[in-house]
Amino acid sequence: MPDAIPSLNALRAFAVAARHLNLTTAAAELFVTPSALSHQIRGLEKALGISLFERTGKGLILTRAGQRLLPGIRDGFEQISQAVAQLREDREENVLTVSMLSTFAMRWFIPRLARFQQAHPDIDVRISTSVALVDFKREDIDCAIRSGAGNWPDVTAIRLFAEKLMPVCSPTLATPEAPLNKPEDLQYHTLLHARLRPDDWRVWLHSAGAGELKPAHEQVFETRNFAIQAAVDGLGVAIIDPSLAAKEIQSGRLIQPFAHILTAESAWYLVYPERAAQGRRIAAFCDWLLAEAAESIESGA
Repeated sequence: MPDAIPSLNALRAFAVAARHLNLTTAAAELFVTPSALSHQIRGLEKALGISLFERTGKGLILTRAGQRLLPGIRDGFEQISQAVAQLREDREENVLTVSMLSTFAMRWFIPRLARFQQAHPDIDVRISTSVALVDFKREDIDCAIRSGAGNWPDVTAIRLFAEKLMPVCSPTLATPEAPLNKPEDLQYHTLLHARLRPDDWRVWLHSAGAGELKPAHEQVFETRNFAIQAAVDGLGVAIIDPSLAAKEIQSGRLIQPFAHILTAESAWYLVYPERAAQGRRIAAFCDWLLAEAAESIESGA
């Protein structure tokens, strides 16, 4: 009778630890504690009767046995991942699941989605909203739209358009006692924040030469969508990417009190696993999204 194969969890723990050669980093990827990961690896070593790592003060070093084992385990998991992806592709070849932030979905993506459906009626787009980065190996997600520097590991990132920051408010907010003629006038007003974007106001104020400003009040909302609505309702001044409030700006429900618009270091990207680059659905979606992004840049919306 052939020897029993060690558990997939233990082999997965070995593969991730061998890639990082650092228990803390590997444990974070696997969503376990370093001690739990170490326990899995020691269990695997005991089952195999060999040492796979040398433990040093600076991290891990693969032993000769570990070096021999790693390519087969790594290739095996890659083949499993590809087989599962192919199965999903065959089962739901007309479904494209896209992850994005809820504010981006509501304010930029969904208003344009009908045009994609008209151009590609055979592809059913499903939206999944999340603030977390997608683990394409674990989650049933085809691609994601995220803001950042575009340097995420093990994925293809296609730049759509740069993020911008500018203050917006209700046209009725300014008064003779609390004007909004220059950035320094924000000291008389409430600054509206989104919880997941805590630095936006600080970055914009610094770029506008008002980095030491102390506002009359500050209020934090869960998302930028809430902050935008609060600005429409006159609760204060929000700092936003204008592409997320195009309708309110065009209708006059929100105004830009200052001329200064900051182009942020981050941008919006379409992100998908490298293995999906040649997929029909991803290719069609990417082409459409790039065209929509170009139109958004040209129109300023």
